[in-house]
Amino acid sequence: MHIHRDWRGLPAAARGATVAMGNFDGVHRGHRVVIDAARAARPDAPLGVVTFEPHPRSYFAQAAGRAEPPFRLMNPEARANRLARLGVSRLYELPFDAVLASLAPPDFAREVLAEGLGVVHVAVGADFRFGRGRQGDASTLQGLGQALGFGVTVVPLLAQGGAPASSTAIRAALAAGRPREAEAMLGHWHRIEGEVLHGEKRGRQLGYPTANMALDGLHLPRLGVYAVLADVLTGPHKGAYGGVASLGVRPMFGENTPNLETFLFDFTGDLYGEHLSIALVDYLRPEMRFDGVEALVAQMRADEAEARRILSAPR
Repeated sequence: MHIHRDWRGLPAAARGATVAMGNFDGVHRGHRVVIDAARAARPDAPLGVVTFEPHPRSYFAQAAGRAEPPFRLMNPEARANRLARLGVSRLYELPFDAVLASLAPPDFAREVLAEGLGVVHVAVGADFRFGRGRQGDASTLQGLGQALGFGVTVVPLLAQGGAPASSTAIRAALAAGRPREAEAMLGHWHRIEGEVLHGEKRGRQLGYPTANMALDGLHLPRLGVYAVLADVLTGPHKGAYGGVASLGVRPMFGENTPNLETFLFDFTGDLYGEHLSIALVDYLRPEMRFDGVEALVAQMRADEAEARRILSAPR
């Protein structure tokens, strides 16, 4: 997949796609319907996605001086990886800044979509809004597309359990420690992706070396221990592994910055600097304090055994 981070100055080879447009946080089932609509509308054209970075919600909160808790289900890396798995060949990750935020709907459609990206078709969800002050909606885009020479498909919201599929509902399921419920709405496991960072290496001393990953800017699932599926995306150890992960602040050692520490089953090797994708499968237990290291290690062994049992069971 080719990633383009501006609409200005694109070469001819990067233009002319049929695109799905939106934030696509989580790339859930509803998002996939929009992507499929873009693909079906012009199967002769490259399939692209138009999205924005930073997330417009973050941009406007910062511009207003508001502090918001992290809300994103995916960082840009995870989103790009998921879109690539869906067959998207071009990702237009447009810079959401004062320039883009100030464009009125007709200017956005002309300068960004028609002249900049040269789109041949655009698919959006029925609740899509765009342009300065969110003045434009899906119907506005249809009219502008007709005038500017590109088609527009408006996709009805996908309902699940009587309610539209939404990132809000997925966040609520994850915050409650119900990753399988989130998976049903997403259409895939909720994954945390990123680089393996150097930590305190306490796990290695306890016989449980872990791959440590930051959670900056992400909505936090319920803190605790999870059975996980781990994909090593880069380096000599690329592959899929089962594992058990602790998502939290490490109360046993007085830490207070959330991170994700994953122990990969039956793995030997160095993962520092490599990129991992960790799928949360089942919530095992909350974070706990223990009366000494022996009690902690005993619980880690129990966690490993339970995670192995869960991951070995057929779905």
